Amino acid sequence: MAGENDKFEVYQDKRGEWRWRRKASNGQIVGAACEGYKSKSDCEANMNRGPKDSDKWEFYTDKRGEHRWRRKASNGQIVGASSEGYKAKGDAEANAARQGYAG
Repeated sequence: MAGENDKFEVYQDKRGEWRWRRKASNGQIVGAACEGYKSKSDCEANMNRGPKDSDKWEFYTDKRGEHRWRRKASNGQIVGASSEGYKAKGDAEANAARQGYAG
C-alpha cells in the first residue's frame, strides 16, 4: 500500500514553531503541516490525526493549472494540504489517500 514506508519528521521552523513533514521512502516530501504550532505536542497531534469522518476534503486546480488538495476540520480550519501540485487529479487524490482521504 502506498505510504506504508513513509517517515514523519517533526522540526522547528525559522520562527521557532513546530511543523511536521511526511517523506516517502525515496525522500520526496509527500505531506506537510499547513501551519506552525507553538507546542510540539499540538504539532504531533495534527500529524497523527488519521481519518476523521467530519473532515472535508477539497480538490482544486491552482493558478498554474495543477491539481491540489486541502483537508479541513469540522470548524473550517485547514489541517492538511498537498505540498505540491499534480498534473492529474488522480495523482492528487493518491497523495491525499496517504494522508487519510478515503474517497
